[in-house]
Amino acid sequence: MLPDSQKSAFFFITLLESLPIAVIRRFIGWFEDFGIPIGGVIVNEIIDKSAVDDKTAEFILNRVKMQDRYMEEVNKAFTNVCGEVPLFEREVRGLPMDKRVTEALFSSSSP
Repeated sequence: MLPDSQKSAFFFITLLESLPIAVIRRFIGWFEDFGIPIGGVIVNEIIDKSAVDDKTAEFILNRVKMQDRYMEEVNKAFTNVCGEVPLFEREVRGLPMDKRVTEALFSSSSP
């Protein structure tokens, strides 16, 4: 059932950081070697740039720049980026937060 693309596909979730991207790259290679279909890559915990201004802490500004660089890398490395989830103000836990993730994921402007 796993190699049947009509019945299954794996979706990988990554953060915009070096190690998670490298891990996903390696896992996708293994899955491809075994003929397991890849449904796509979802990028998680993206900082909302509309909430960033000249009064934002330098740490956050640096994180936004870092995320921009890694998003370029993700888009080059993975042809199947299929969703983006923002960094929320609190941990995703419980049905109300699950609903927010679902809404963000299915309304993201990713290809």
